[in-house]
Amino acid sequence: MTVPELIRIVTRSSPMALAQVERVRRELADRHPGIRTEVVPVTTSGDRWQGSLSALGGKGAFTKEVDEALLAGRADLAVHCVKDVPADRPLPAGTVFAAFLKRDDVRDALVHPGGLTLDALPDGTRIGTSSVRRVAQLAASHPQLRCVPMRGNANRRLEKLDAGEADALLLAVAGLERIGLPDRITEVLSPETMCPPVGAGVLALQCREDDPATADAVAGLGHPDTWREVTAERMLLHVLQGHCNSPIAGHARAERDGRLSLRARVFSPDGKQVLDAHEWAGPLDPATLGTSVAVALLRQGARELIDAIPH
Repeated sequence: MTVPELIRIVTRSSPMALAQVERVRRELADRHPGIRTEVVPVTTSGDRWQGSLSALGGKGAFTKEVDEALLAGRADLAVHCVKDVPADRPLPAGTVFAAFLKRDDVRDALVHPGGLTLDALPDGTRIGTSSVRRVAQLAASHPQLRCVPMRGNANRRLEKLDAGEADALLLAVAGLERIGLPDRITEVLSPETMCPPVGAGVLALQCREDDPATADAVAGLGHPDTWREVTAERMLLHVLQGHCNSPIAGHARAERDGRLSLRARVFSPDGKQVLDAHEWAGPLDPATLGTSVAVALLRQGARELIDAIPH
């Protein structure tokens, strides 16, 4: 198939999103030296809105305008953080994921100006985060700490921390690495301490179904183990039908011998209820593993827990 001469890449306009697109451009140039790329930045409603995401209809707030540019033909390829793409409903009709790039670090990081670790923070320390997943897990493990709502891209949150609006932050390790600020990390939290969100550390490339040339050009950027992990995690979220106020965490891991595991947790917002499931699968069908782990959580009462949370 003919390789396109130009691929227009649509993305959010934050510093992190633009850094992510540069990675895609580099990998594309390495694979197809003849392809030119052009960046089409958009500002999403999620970027503009500083209140609760549920008031905007949830996580789709970060993808809606990107999807629109793709479907309208103003761009050929979209770059998304998988964790921002809703899994409780299908991708917009006419679009597909063409590739998942090799996964970056899935872990969360504590940023504390005084260099303290999470366990050493004094009672009442204000942790800046608007993630219901982080809030619930902190409430379960460190109830003496206080979460204060903080939205905005990672650069903006760091500015708010430096201005004294919080005493510490929880941010994604991968995000801080992408914007060149890993030195701000005080402590990297293990997935056992802070179970990651579904799709953590993964960039997805999305294109139109009627544009096989672009899909073929970028397919080689995909990473097979990452595809398996994300497929299991997103099926988990799809079966659970979690919404943007549901504290759900899920982390799949492909081992070198081909086995795949998925650990998932569902919390009540106050962290007082924690449902936990962890299963292994052989080299076959990641979607079945995601479904099986979701069913294990539903047997523990996940449906009632999720449905009881306003959204």
